[in-house]
Amino acid sequence: MPATPPSNLPWPGARPLPDTFFDRDAQLLARELLGKVIRHRVGALWLSARIIETEAYYLVDKGSHASLGYTEKRKALFADGGHIYMYYARGGDSLNFSAQGPGNAVLIKSGHPWIDAISGADSLAAMQRNNPDSLGRPRAAERLCAGQTLLCKALGLKVPDWDARRFDPQRLFVEDVGERPHSIIQCARLGIPLGRDEHLPYRFVDAQYARHCTRNPLRRGQVEGQDYRLLSV
Repeated sequence: MPATPPSNLPWPGARPLPDTFFDRDAQLLARELLGKVIRHRVGALWLSARIIETEAYYLVDKGSHASLGYTEKRKALFADGGHIYMYYARGGDSLNFSAQGPGNAVLIKSGHPWIDAISGADSLAAMQRNNPDSLGRPRAAERLCAGQTLLCKALGLKVPDWDARRFDPQRLFVEDVGERPHSIIQCARLGIPLGRDEHLPYRFVDAQYARHCTRNPLRRGQVEGQDYRLLSV
């Protein structure tokens, strides 16, 4: 897998995922993205979130946008792997990455704030300012990116800025920081209308962060083997 040219790195030692990383089956990509970190530069700060929940979509899947056909708005879904597809969901922005094959993609469903030497306390504070709670107070870190629109709001990602774009190591990219889930939960996707392949188990959650995703697949009443299954990593 070719590395990003060193001259294009945002800082020494950065590990942006190359476009070829995304050129794989959507379900495999959805699993492999867990543990990776989204980096978005806003001003002098890098706002960052570890990916903890994803959903895979295919052209033939009735729950996908691509199944409705090619349009100029959906062109990123039909491009090769590593294109950014953003759209509005319930009034908020949502982030997707194209995968291998026309119309196939992964929705970034939830994240968790990532703090390190690049994205420190100032970055977290900026994310909290971007995404306060309903009373205008700083949202708790574990709920800051717990949903596809909350994630984009916290990271400052907007449809007009990034839809149909490629990654830019100086502004927005996904980084391999060496983190991998210990186990992955596979279950049905959320919010798919009845009759639109809502049963397909294309949602993947980092088990360690299950309580912090959109909806906890390990909540009371859920039965392993019936409602979800655990995948070894």
